[in-house]
Amino acid sequence: MEPTGEQSPHHAYPDHWEADVVLRDGGTARIRPITTDDADRLVSFYEQVSDESKYYRFFAPYPRLSARDVHRFTHHDYVDRVGLAVTIGGEFIATVRFDRIDERGRPASAPADEAEVAFLVQDAHQGRGVASALLEHIAAVARERGIRRFAAEVLPANNKMIKVFRDAGFTQQRSFEDGSVHLTLDLEPTAESLAVQRAREQRAEARSVQRLLAPGSVAVVGVGRAPGGVGRTVLRNLLASGFTGRAYAVNTSFAEDQGTVEGVPAHRSVGGIGEQVDLAVVAVPADRVPEAVADCGEQGVQGLVVLTAGYAERGTEGRERQRELVRQARSYGMRIIGPNAFGIINTSDAVRLNASLAPESPKAGRIGLFTQSGAIGIAVLSGLHRRGAGLSAFISAGNRADVSGNDLLQYWYEDQGTDVALLYLESLGNPRKFTRLARRTAAVKPVVVVKGARHSGSNPPGHAVPVSRIPDATVSALMRQAGVIRVDTVTEMVDAGLLLAGQPLPDGPRVAILGNSESLGLLTYDACLAEGLRPRPPRDLTTAAGPRDFRNALAEALADRTSDAVIVTAIPWVGENGEAETGDGEVLAAALREAAATGPAKPVAVVHVEMGGLAQALAAATSTAARPESRPAGPAPGPNPDPGAPSAAPSAAPAGGGGRSEDPAPGTPATDEHVNGPAGPAAGRIPAYPAAERAVRALAEAVKYAQWRRHAAAPGKVPAFLDDTIDEHGTAGLIGTLLGPDPDPRGRPLTHDEARELLARYGVTVRAALPAPDPEAAVAAAAKLGYPVALKTTAPHLRHRADLGGVRLDLANENALRRSYDELTDLLGAPAELRPVVQAMAPRGVDTVVRASIDAAAGAVLSFGLAGAPSELLGDTAHRLVPATDRDAAELIRSIRAAPVLFGWRGSAPVDTAALEELLLRVSRLVDDHPEVVSVALEPVVVATDGLTVLGASVRLAPPPARSDLGPRRLPSY
Repeated sequence: MEPTGEQSPHHAYPDHWEADVVLRDGGTARIRPITTDDADRLVSFYEQVSDESKYYRFFAPYPRLSARDVHRFTHHDYVDRVGLAVTIGGEFIATVRFDRIDERGRPASAPADEAEVAFLVQDAHQGRGVASALLEHIAAVARERGIRRFAAEVLPANNKMIKVFRDAGFTQQRSFEDGSVHLTLDLEPTAESLAVQRAREQRAEARSVQRLLAPGSVAVVGVGRAPGGVGRTVLRNLLASGFTGRAYAVNTSFAEDQGTVEGVPAHRSVGGIGEQVDLAVVAVPADRVPEAVADCGEQGVQGLVVLTAGYAERGTEGRERQRELVRQARSYGMRIIGPNAFGIINTSDAVRLNASLAPESPKAGRIGLFTQSGAIGIAVLSGLHRRGAGLSAFISAGNRADVSGNDLLQYWYEDQGTDVALLYLESLGNPRKFTRLARRTAAVKPVVVVKGARHSGSNPPGHAVPVSRIPDATVSALMRQAGVIRVDTVTEMVDAGLLLAGQPLPDGPRVAILGNSESLGLLTYDACLAEGLRPRPPRDLTTAAGPRDFRNALAEALADRTSDAVIVTAIPWVGENGEAETGDGEVLAAALREAAATGPAKPVAVVHVEMGGLAQALAAATSTAARPESRPAGPAPGPNPDPGAPSAAPSAAPAGGGGRSEDPAPGTPATDEHVNGPAGPAAGRIPAYPAAERAVRALAEAVKYAQWRRHAAAPGKVPAFLDDTIDEHGTAGLIGTLLGPDPDPRGRPLTHDEARELLARYGVTVRAALPAPDPEAAVAAAAKLGYPVALKTTAPHLRHRADLGGVRLDLANENALRRSYDELTDLLGAPAELRPVVQAMAPRGVDTVVRASIDAAAGAVLSFGLAGAPSELLGDTAHRLVPATDRDAAELIRSIRAAPVLFGWRGSAPVDTAALEELLLRVSRLVDDHPEVVSVALEPVVVATDGLTVLGASVRLAPPPARSDLGPRRLPSY
């Protein structure tokens, strides 16, 4: 909303306070500052508030607002007097206001840091979480304006408002004075207030998706009068799926007496239906979409699936059309899937919704699928169908202007009908939020992701989101830190999804291999080694083996305590007449299911060649039943330097269910019996693969995910001892001084001495380097530091390039130093160009590099690698999101390929990794506590057998970027 000419001269209209939010029931609303143009809206809003609510607001009967009241409540300076309104359809449904006060409760200006706050919510919208959302936003506004506390007077009978304050999670004090409850809230965010905010966000966004996937009624807008066309196709698919709700056909061109289309009521508008419509599928030309959205919004439709193309994928004009579509829909409280969407499917027997262009609904199953591409969605649906797998829900979001993968993670986190979440993503609108939600969801069920557009350096057409500067390898590492199973292809996503949905998680990497083909067994064995698994020698049953032999061998392998998983390889066996039996896949499947049903809970996968009907037969049994878990995840052991060593921790719980006991009915909440019930593979649903590499890769992903689940059961922490050696307040003051009162938005690099001083406040000591502009200065510096010393250049083109001869080490005396100085300048150039420095020698050790930087999209990232070629040439660098825990730091240094160098490779002495982990934690704390520190690079960090030495450091400061993940909850606006 634009500011008006009458607005206060104190401050411009703060449009960054505008936000779309999802309410408790899944609907949306808009929060914005109140302006002088809102007088009529305010009066109309107040007239719809009950006398009781007015009494609670003003502590007396107050039937109407006076002209003076209206002026007061619509004129704000946005500094000391602020008012926000919640709107739906452009009309107010709630307001909140604060006035800055002094210690005596009188009107005041800054530096007074307390304000009186008051809310008013229309009775028809109470209970939707409106006041809770308003409190989050008005508190953020107050903090921005230097207000640290809210004071509120509430009548004792106003229990709803008291509960809003009490449940917010802020530190608060309460007292009873003069017949009212006096509340004081400290507005500094706390762990509790952040947890409350995120829990409300999860419930609201999950509910908004549920309303889309489980409507009681659907209107298809744009159904053609003749067969064919997108709208008519969607309507036919909806009816063919057996949708349990009411369906309507809508087209403005229908005759008044049209009656029905495809057997459902036909209307010229949604308004003409005369009944509640929960979901509208919009399939009209782009220029007619605004009219359709307005029609839906005026009738209270809860959500839209917009199949229409011609939006952001068509360039600048289309991008603006897409923004306007989202603004219009949200103004009515509706959420959107699309535009340019393929549609949505919900296979639940209670809904049976196919509001998509897919001509056939998939089987009901336990896999949820989200894609940002209709073509990819079609391919995955086809692949799952061929392999006999089913889905719980399918969402193809197209340009995903509103509903995104983050919303589906919120929904799937608590959805009892989904055991595995598969996502094909081409862009991440809010990577910080994605990793946070993915970590939480992955702790209870697997999340498998394929990331498209990995190397293009830009977003796909139609996806107007921030572009991350970090490489794809870093994105992959951060996903794995969050427990996401990142795969490269859609085929791998399906392969992993089938194994995780049908089998329990493995206890470790040990794999038993058995089958009737020695060659296929050896291929499987080699594939296991390539994926980091620990296979046992294959057991060859010979080509004469029949189904009974397979059953017995599988039962033995499952009972063997030296294996954690079993891969069965099968080729057609030779019958009595000497011909290959290619059609006995069903017989073999029955034998394998029989053995799996009675054995211990271990994952089983089958690799087959030309076994007719085997994959379908293995997947046929109980494909829609919930997978119980075999046992709870146990605490994780400490990090192991040997990545191949088996874990001694108790086994992780299977992925979302999948133990071997009888499965509960679809939609039935898991009980303790099903979660921790008797061990034994679930009969049926053994995944089958046409190639050994595919089966092994899926199993390897399950092994890594199971290990992550065990670690997630005992999350890391930031050691308390760091607090005693960190000067957070002093560092904040130093940063303010270094940036100055009017900092350059681009920031500034710190000098060597400034960086040393800043890092020292966080317990990071950087070895002094004294400038040596001439030989005499070099000798004087060495005398001050003490021999032996190092002489090195600091010119940008030579920094950290010992291979170019810019470093001389172990200079034991003045003669050696003078000789090296002359050699350096003769070889590389004049001292003014080289900028040489002298530094005391550090103990011998392994040269490493520690970095932290802030990416606009992904947030703060901590990185580690060995200095020089391993990290720079080979890209052997590991990454973790900030803030890092002790477990993150330990895993970080063990996850690079060159990690053995740190742990005594080829007989060398192991270095002090504990000191290295502490350094990583200190750097993480620095950038997490002070977002103005946008980059830190410590290079080299020489890690010796006892302690470490930081020889070089560079730090860059800049005004802190916005942290959307820490502010009040809001829907993204692209």
